[in-house]
Amino acid sequence: MGDGGAADDATSPPAAAGFSYLAVFHNYPLVAALLGFAIAQSIKFFVTWYKENRWDPKQLIGSGGMPSSHSATVTALAVAIGFKDGFSCSLFATAAIFASVVGYRLSILTPVMYDASGIRLHAGKQAEVLNQIVCELPSEHPLSETRPLRELLGHTPTQVVAGALLGCTIATAGQLLL
Repeated sequence: MGDGGAADDATSPPAAAGFSYLAVFHNYPLVAALLGFAIAQSIKFFVTWYKENRWDPKQLIGSGGMPSSHSATVTALAVAIGFKDGFSCSLFATAAIFASVVGYRLSILTPVMYDASGIRLHAGKQAEVLNQIVCELPSEHPLSETRPLRELLGHTPTQVVAGALLGCTIATAGQLLL
């Protein structure tokens, strides 16, 4: 033990000389997921500019809007894992459950997508109503100066499906380019 014998060499971790922080860029599923997120957020930025004729840098990091970056991220991750490790491996099964397909009304959504289109969408609608109520309060009311709540929190089913298609496209393109 600790005397430099052969047993220590067999159980010791590899030397740190081979470690590289750049190795993360060769992790295809991680890169696909991050690209899915970045491209979806960039699209939101340009969609806002196109629809409202104004640049809104908050769209680059904010939630809500077209397409869903959450859907793009989890879909790109799952599809890229399937391409890389095989669609019958345990890791793909884990990613598929994380982004498992469940029916919700007329759209096909995953648990993450369900949160984006269901819970957060309705929280945003409630925030809109509460903001309207606060605006109508008399100025002497203690809540009349309350900062408005964020209203754009969730996604419509169309935005969720668009994000999922974007994620699938990104992972597929990455597979074709590799």
